[in-house]
Amino acid sequence: MGKLTVGALRAVLVMVLAGTVFVQVSMVWALATEPEDGSLPLTPLRLLTMLGMVAAQTALVCVWRLVTMVRRGTVFSHAAFRSVDVMIGAIVAAALVWFAVTALNAPGQREDPGVTVIMAGVGLAILGVALMVLVLRMLLAQAVARDGEAARMQAELDEVI
Repeated sequence: MGKLTVGALRAVLVMVLAGTVFVQVSMVWALATEPEDGSLPLTPLRLLTMLGMVAAQTALVCVWRLVTMVRRGTVFSHAAFRSVDVMIGAIVAAALVWFAVTALNAPGQREDPGVTVIMAGVGLAILGVALMVLVLRMLLAQAVARDGEAARMQAELDEVI
């Protein structure tokens, strides 16, 4: 992976992470300083929004760690599996949060149920991303196994020579 690609990806990751942290801090600040009269300060939708952002932030940190491993040339190791597994979990958690948001929104969409169907489709798409990352994890496992086999064969060849 080239330096320009890594730099661009890291810039995007930093901007998205900073944006989500800003939104979270703003939400907490608004809840603390301007409570709405007659309502609970922490509504289910606000809570789900914060949980969704935590899931996204977790995935971003895992991508950052994997990019670092790529730059060091250590991505084809067992240490990468931890980041990939956490990322899969974060994406599944984000999908579950999205389905909860869809369920909260559904009663208000009785006249236009298409919105709920579209939102459910987005949730399925998020789960599809988790499945794609799972397939990539399987490819990583094959690459790590092949790398280990190649190292073993090289060691045997070195002994012969």
